[in-house]
Amino acid sequence: MTQVMPLSLVSDLTVSDEDVVARVLAGEGALFEVLMRGHNQRLYRVVRGIVRNDAQAEDIMQDAYLRAYQYLAQFSGRAAFAAWLTRIAVNEALGRLRGVTRFEEWNDGDDNMDQFPASALTPEQSMMQSELRRLLETLIETLPDGNRVVFIMRDVQGMDTAETALALSITEDSVKVRLHRARVRLRAGLASFADDQVGHAFPFHATRCDRVVHAVFERLAQ
Repeated sequence: MTQVMPLSLVSDLTVSDEDVVARVLAGEGALFEVLMRGHNQRLYRVVRGIVRNDAQAEDIMQDAYLRAYQYLAQFSGRAAFAAWLTRIAVNEALGRLRGVTRFEEWNDGDDNMDQFPASALTPEQSMMQSELRRLLETLIETLPDGNRVVFIMRDVQGMDTAETALALSITEDSVKVRLHRARVRLRAGLASFADDQVGHAFPFHATRCDRVVHAVFERLAQ
């Protein structure tokens, strides 16, 4: 396996996921880092929504990336790479909960990691927002399993209804019902703050991103 790309090269690349996949399959293995860094935020949020544990979510992400690399040639391009990758991560997370590891072939968006802008808030305001965000995350943790992962995929990560349904192997109507129930329950406990801050819940910071990327390449090298 080739070495991890310098971060400067990763940030300079603006090609599509499909182009990167083609180049990885052609032998440019280091470009797989572009795919990981582009989808780390999404995968972390989705997986954590299933397992509710930071360390376990990172471990499952690594397994999902390794599985995706192993089966990369099976990606047909009929659907977005992000959807294909998310389905693999969901299968890994659900398999982990059941105590098994499985991969379902599934050949049917390019997410950039959120970067928080410099804050002009006072220390007191920043502390208040931090406390409220922790409260929001705590309330999300209390949602029933099916409702929680749908809420994270739809409202936290911004995935659409069809993509969420495909990733979880449920109907779009089920996605809508679970999302409605989750929103009602959260708003009862958090009121209007949920709508204002939900997009910032469960951030996947640069240090964690680096850790996952390097761990995946180390395991691929073995």
